[in-house]
Amino acid sequence: MSGYSFFNRDISWLSFNERVLMEAENEALPLMERIRFLSIYSSNLDEFYRVRMPVLQKNVEGHDEYEHAAEIINRQQDRYGANLIKSIIPELTKTGIHFCYREEIPADLIPQTTEYFFSQVAGLLQPVFLTADSVIFPENNVLYVAVILNLEPGGERLAFVNVPTNNLSRFYKIKGIDGDYIIFLEDIIRQNLRYLFPNAVNMKAFNIKVTRDAELDLVDDDGPDMTEKFEKQLSKRDRGYATRFLHEPGLPLRHLQNIAISLDLKNASIVEGGVHHNLKDLAALPINSTALSYQPWPPLRGFDHTDRDHTLFQSLARQDLMVHPPYQSYDTILRFFNEAAIDPSVKEIYTTLYRVANDSRIALALISAARNGKQVTVLIELKARFDEANNIQWAKRMKSAGVKIVHSINTLKVHAKLALVRRKHAELPYLGLLATGNLNESTARFYTDHILLTSHQPMLAEAEKLFSFLSKKKKPEITDKISFSHLLVAQFNLQTEFVKHIDREIDHAQKGLPANITIKLNNLEEEVLISKLYDASNAGVKINLIVRSICRLIPGVPGQSENIIVKRIVDRYLEHGRVFIFHNSGNPLVFMGSADWMNRNIYRRIEVCFPIYDYKLKEQLMHIIALQWADTAQAVLIDSSLNNVKLPNPDQSPASQEAIYHFLKS
Repeated sequence: MSGYSFFNRDISWLSFNERVLMEAENEALPLMERIRFLSIYSSNLDEFYRVRMPVLQKNVEGHDEYEHAAEIINRQQDRYGANLIKSIIPELTKTGIHFCYREEIPADLIPQTTEYFFSQVAGLLQPVFLTADSVIFPENNVLYVAVILNLEPGGERLAFVNVPTNNLSRFYKIKGIDGDYIIFLEDIIRQNLRYLFPNAVNMKAFNIKVTRDAELDLVDDDGPDMTEKFEKQLSKRDRGYATRFLHEPGLPLRHLQNIAISLDLKNASIVEGGVHHNLKDLAALPINSTALSYQPWPPLRGFDHTDRDHTLFQSLARQDLMVHPPYQSYDTILRFFNEAAIDPSVKEIYTTLYRVANDSRIALALISAARNGKQVTVLIELKARFDEANNIQWAKRMKSAGVKIVHSINTLKVHAKLALVRRKHAELPYLGLLATGNLNESTARFYTDHILLTSHQPMLAEAEKLFSFLSKKKKPEITDKISFSHLLVAQFNLQTEFVKHIDREIDHAQKGLPANITIKLNNLEEEVLISKLYDASNAGVKINLIVRSICRLIPGVPGQSENIIVKRIVDRYLEHGRVFIFHNSGNPLVFMGSADWMNRNIYRRIEVCFPIYDYKLKEQLMHIIALQWADTAQAVLIDSSLNNVKLPNPDQSPASQEAIYHFLKS
């Protein structure tokens, strides 16, 4: 590892968010899709301030990284505002939709907005004056209006007014004489402040919000009240210390200083933003024109659900199946759990759940299975960030129905995506499902993943062995004598197996044989595996990487990574699959799985990757990855300076996601 260099983790992530911003600037996209990418960018940035900025702020040695990150964010925010004001809003106006961004409410609409204020808004407002005795605690990422008032008598005062977006839509749509007008809720409040402060001689209003640290203070405790303790920690999350105070331009310095002291903002970045905040809400703009959105791609049928003579389980006994959501219907996955719930031969069901859908049909099937007499064990991860509360509620609901619920210990997350069915009196007792993404039918509509359904008995026997270990709720130790011949399991053999496969390619290259590695990941951070890829590059192995987000590997550096090319794809669906292909002297080894190559995935989680043995499925998956590597429409190169470099596309060839859809359709 000595002598190798790496990109900074957080600066790399900001490069990914810039790639999202580039899609918002892409005038070839339908207008609502560009707006959706603005929303995604804003949501991503909020999470960055909640999760990563606190780490940079606490790291005294990393102060330069903090300053560098803030500088990059400021530049991106300038691009964001320019794109919205100079491009997107004028294009909306051409369609007859007037988006009142940084504009006064038109005079002819004020009677209607005033009526809306009194009938719907006023009763939800709780103005508070800032005094020595007042208790004001702005909630995380909640909008407020700071109002500077001149009162007679009383002089100048400062007050805060909440913007009740939990109860009302952020946007109010109204008919005007020349089209539809969309008005921000906070602008309607500001226009009617005189009714809240009737004694004010004059007023100035500024939109503000506070972002708070999202870290939870977890203690290893496996007692019966662990869930209750976890819920108490969750209730404190939005009361974490402030990491960012975002305010509208023009807020006078003396009031800014007063607010910083009163709201305890000593650890926060004080950021002058635009007039309007929380622009992640742009995805909810009340615009229903299908002409302004992507043309839909109806999910394809991956398994013939109409065959009355064969159940899914019977088909799996004959051959492996693979489903590629969202291109293909998720019904096959739901059917796996539904058949398990009613099949008389099914004795036991095991599954991991990392992020449970709000209305999870999978969880409901597991509840039915338990009530139908099956032994159902669910390892549900309480520490799935920002999904903890939903997971807790589903865990309670399943437990009350007789499902055995297992939580991982606090120092270890279970991120593996597995389901296992054990049948009695069956020639093939095990049937299983192994995936690259969460067993979540909601995110399956827009996350690209790959799901293997198999009856491979030795591999599934190893899955049962893993479930048995996880049920013991302990962190893997060197003394744990669990061996895996098929599965690659983090904490056991995942890192060493990947190193072994890279070493084989190095050996082939040194012998003058063809040697290639193609890997698709969400994130690439862990230095041992990156260094091994550097070693392979120096040995002459050709390495193609598709990395959506964080990438610490620096490509194209002489003596380090001359044979490594890194691409990034951002398109209508979120790229989420993890695929690993090793040339293996013409007999490719292909793996899929849950594991990114991040420190957390390698050292602090249970992850599972698995081989694809079926020849046809292996060829199909390799073709899908080849289509992505050939993408010149939505893929960009990551260069040695961490720039997103657009690729020439003289033939206007379709993007890989479109090509994959048509490939699977054929």
